[in-house]
Amino acid sequence: MRIISLFSGAGGLDLGLIQAGNDIVWANDIDKDAVATHRENIGNHIVCDDIKNIDIASLPDAEVVVGGFPCQGFSLANRLRTLEDDRNQLYRFFYNTIKTKQPKFFIAENVKGILSLGKGEAIKQIVSDFEGAGYVTTVNLVNMADYGVPQTRQRVLIIGQRKDLGAEMLFQFPKPNHSKDGKELPKWVSIKDAIEHFPDPDKENNVINHIYSAYKVEYRNFTGHRQTDPDKPSPTILARGNGKGGVCAIPHYNGMRRLSIRESASVQTFPENFHFVGSMNACYRQIGNAVPVRFAKLLGEELKRLELENI
Repeated sequence: MRIISLFSGAGGLDLGLIQAGNDIVWANDIDKDAVATHRENIGNHIVCDDIKNIDIASLPDAEVVVGGFPCQGFSLANRLRTLEDDRNQLYRFFYNTIKTKQPKFFIAENVKGILSLGKGEAIKQIVSDFEGAGYVTTVNLVNMADYGVPQTRQRVLIIGQRKDLGAEMLFQFPKPNHSKDGKELPKWVSIKDAIEHFPDPDKENNVINHIYSAYKVEYRNFTGHRQTDPDKPSPTILARGNGKGGVCAIPHYNGMRRLSIRESASVQTFPENFHFVGSMNACYRQIGNAVPVRFAKLLGEELKRLELENI
């Protein structure tokens, strides 16, 4: 299917959709390093600009719109003011793109916390907004480890289907293909399985982006500072968190250093030849903000199935 990608970043979601045989016809992000990474690895269809400068009506037609949006501005007191809140500029752009372009489907990715924001009022608000724009929606909480991603990353995927296609959702959300216990499905992929083949980054090597943060490893009981178990999936790869404006890379399971940019990218299932552009912090941030490529491909395969069935 033809896809418009909003807030695309380095392109983890886009790459997976393309691997499944779909076509990204237009993409956007405001981060110049992320756009440079996207262009080098995926294509020149991405525009680096502030959404305030983009005319939605001028965007190419597409069957699908995808993207993630922040949720700081959802009113807990008044569900009717979501689209007017200044903090919801990105959400408003996503919503207006859906309403204006009327794609057959949309996919919105967000953090798990959106489900509990305002004691559940925010997600009700979002569903109501899109229903008003003419869409049937489903809300899905996933653990990426259940899909072969070596990471216990939990995310919310909101799937929308234009109402004229039917009241019943035609998009079949991917079923898990791995499990924690490994009894009926293959066991979760461990971080060691994903990265142990990489050489020591402190020794001469030819691995792309195989450098790591000097941020000291000190184990504390909060995200980014817990000990990493080599026999389990990685904790969530972060896009923030060192307290100084930088990114807190996950500790390597050897306990001696942080994961390298390349290792972090492999945990997010980027190909090993995917080159990230920018400073070390910029590269870590691009990776932490991405949708794992392996999971994105599963979403893309379902879109491709629908296309082949002329939906």
